[in-house]
Amino acid sequence: MADVKQYLRQQYFPHIWCSGCGNGIALHAVLTAVDNLQLDRNMVTVVSGIGCSSRSAGYVDFNTLHTAHGRAIGFATGVKLANPNMTVIVITGDGDCAAIGGNHLIHAARRNIDLTVVVFNNNTYGMTSGQYSPTTPTGAWGTTAPYGNVERPFDLCKLVEAAGATYVARGTTYHARQLPMYITNGLKNKGFSFIDVVAGCPTYFGRKNRIGGPVEMLQWQRDNAVTIKDASSLTVEQLDGKFIIGEFINKQLPEYCDEYQKVINRVQGIS
Repeated sequence: MADVKQYLRQQYFPHIWCSGCGNGIALHAVLTAVDNLQLDRNMVTVVSGIGCSSRSAGYVDFNTLHTAHGRAIGFATGVKLANPNMTVIVITGDGDCAAIGGNHLIHAARRNIDLTVVVFNNNTYGMTSGQYSPTTPTGAWGTTAPYGNVERPFDLCKLVEAAGATYVARGTTYHARQLPMYITNGLKNKGFSFIDVVAGCPTYFGRKNRIGGPVEMLQWQRDNAVTIKDASSLTVEQLDGKFIIGEFINKQLPEYCDEYQKVINRVQGIS
């Protein structure tokens, strides 16, 4: 297992996350992926928005931007266009990227700009007391859904796949050994990469929905995750209430910065 301490600003520890939060496992997976590829930390930029997950940018020893709510992908797009050689990683949450940041998400996927977006998806707004989010399951409880959520949740992987992402995967904090592999593959992809990380929030989502504490939330992930291979042999009814994990898309299409540079070269008469 990689020694990720070298990538941390240890002077800012202990972190603010609650005991049993899945964000630590998810961040470890991101740093392991960076270590797997031996990326030059001076050529890595981590961008985050607002939320529990987005505090990650302050803890990692790269070029970092802690930006406005929902705007992480917009800032990251600017960083990538200004320096296409930079490896740009967005760490965000389900509320940050799929609600107020939803348009930035789908258009970055549509453009196929070379960003790696890692969503710490805990189905709630954990930093602001547990309001329901765009990924909260129908019927689940939250502080803004005291009688159960009536809305249907986004499947974020299907959303970005439909929008044009060229690498899409989902893992969980229970499946901690597979998770760095998905993020590593996302970083290697020359295009828009999206990794949905199912990460538990025991303080709000687990408690409000009577799932239990950190251990029980990990067991819930284990019991409700279905691999792509197994899902192919199950009916819609059998998959009800489950979620699918694995790599959904891994393909090559023209990347936005490359295409944009071609336009510049053509206008300037550069062959």
